[in-house]
Amino acid sequence: MASSASKPLSAAQAEELDDVFARARAAFAIIETYDQERVDRLIRAVAWAVANRSAFHRLVEMGIEESGLGDFGSRMNKRMKIRGVLRDALRSPSVGIIEEDRERGLVKYGKPVGVIGCVVPTTNPDLTPAGNAIYAIKARNVVVFSPHPRSQHTTLETVRLMREALVAEGAPADILQCITLPSLTASQEIMSRSDLVIATGGQGLVRAAYSSGTPAYGVGAGNATEFVDETADLQETARNCMLSKTSDFGSGCSADGNVLVPSSRYQGMLDALQSEGGYLATTDQRDALQRVMWDDEGHRLADTVAVSPQALAAAAGFSIPDDRRFILVEGDGIGEDKQFCKEKLTTLMAVHQYEGSFEDGVELAKRLYDIGGKGHSCGIASTDDAHIDYFARHMPVSRIMVRQPNSKANAGSFTNGMPMTSSMGCGTWGGNITSENVALRHYMNTTWVSRTIAEDRPTDEELFGDFYDATLEETGSVR
Repeated sequence: MASSASKPLSAAQAEELDDVFARARAAFAIIETYDQERVDRLIRAVAWAVANRSAFHRLVEMGIEESGLGDFGSRMNKRMKIRGVLRDALRSPSVGIIEEDRERGLVKYGKPVGVIGCVVPTTNPDLTPAGNAIYAIKARNVVVFSPHPRSQHTTLETVRLMREALVAEGAPADILQCITLPSLTASQEIMSRSDLVIATGGQGLVRAAYSSGTPAYGVGAGNATEFVDETADLQETARNCMLSKTSDFGSGCSADGNVLVPSSRYQGMLDALQSEGGYLATTDQRDALQRVMWDDEGHRLADTVAVSPQALAAAAGFSIPDDRRFILVEGDGIGEDKQFCKEKLTTLMAVHQYEGSFEDGVELAKRLYDIGGKGHSCGIASTDDAHIDYFARHMPVSRIMVRQPNSKANAGSFTNGMPMTSSMGCGTWGGNITSENVALRHYMNTTWVSRTIAEDRPTDEELFGDFYDATLEETGSVR
């Protein structure tokens, strides 16, 4: 990264960025005057421009062909995420008064942040621009997108469609812009010139966002794990794991990479996962998979990211039946030197067993997250509310899905209350400023207006409780 970052902008890149930001500032001067009705109509327009089946079908095909990553069926389903983001945006005010607390004498007003720099990952060249555009326009901002070079044409086309929708509604096309000469240096320059950065991608990118000098929302590394207890329905859990793991060939950081199972249910879980399309690799095949997934220093190799299980097996030198949807390996331990407990980003899942009590299992889960994925997400397959509560109190993650497929639930779904997004903060555990799903409120500034209320001053006895000693408040009583 350091060598790439040291390369200066080319003359053409510098000229493009100067032009893009000049037009962005001009467009911002217009959109910040829009009322609530106007921005609500605009977000409907830009969302429909890319989320209709015809357009999104073309974008998905284009993105897979351009990047060589992903699964068509799963990618097509992501247009539902755009609908979810639109739903959440439409249900919340963003112009003028957005919240009022009369008892406390407080009124909050929503204000735009200005120019948002959005760095787009290669795995979501269409969804990420659409989701960010909806939230940004709703909050009366403009966006400059920096596409990933491996999928830049797909992102450019996505932004072009949304720009056309803006023009059709009489709004400036330059509310949304995308550079045409992407590079790491160009992304860094966009981040430094913007008023806010939304960075979705690898840890190098997120660190660059945080060091840009601009306020930024980034995401931490994922390593989604499903924790199983004695009360879990194994078949339901296996299906949820399959749905999470196979979505877009496991490209997302929320795709289940690990399953932790009590030893008494271990074989039953392996059987259930195989009945849902898993292929159980032999020990020799597991060793071969490790060689094509990680180098000798433990760095993830790009060639096997987000590929089908058949392609993954072929890369490792063996074949699996065409009906297998993902590969299972039995975990060989939790530790820095154990690669299969780390993030996979492909159609492979490791199953680990734990001995002892439920609490012992939670300790093992915590150890796993110390290796990778701390702050991101995990799931629990349990019908015991006390177990779920214990798990929630002890796990160092920002979101826990109960009996749900992680990658289809933790960024918001139509069957839970999580805010819809494609960017998930991981809190200080993951080196992020927020542990929330990055959604509308993160795209706004807020002005608080305060009026006086009846005095709210507790007595010292109420405040200090048993520690209060009236004699120590007497003048001159302390020597």
